[in-house]
Amino acid sequence: MKTLLFALCFLCATAAFSQTASVRDNNPQPTEFVDHTQHASAHVMGQESSLLGGTSYSYEHGELPLWEFGTVKKVTPLGDTARALRKEHARDKKATRIWEN
Repeated sequence: MKTLLFALCFLCATAAFSQTASVRDNNPQPTEFVDHTQHASAHVMGQESSLLGGTSYSYEHGELPLWEFGTVKKVTPLGDTARALRKEHARDKKATRIWEN
């Protein structure tokens, strides 16, 4: 399995190197950046268009109090939960036989 994986990696590396072999020569090719003069100069802006596609919409001004948005969650403190579990454990049925080895 290892030899198959090694052979596959070797073949892929050979194929990748052979694709770049035709470009590898001694002639340097400097990078040339394209100049966008139109973006740097002032020009007329386009017409205003609606993002909503012509549909009508309405909105209201004002603020609503926070208590109108959601319900208040009742959180039981951890101590009360522990006391209730302790009482429930005390009320549970106990084993009648005790096995000892």
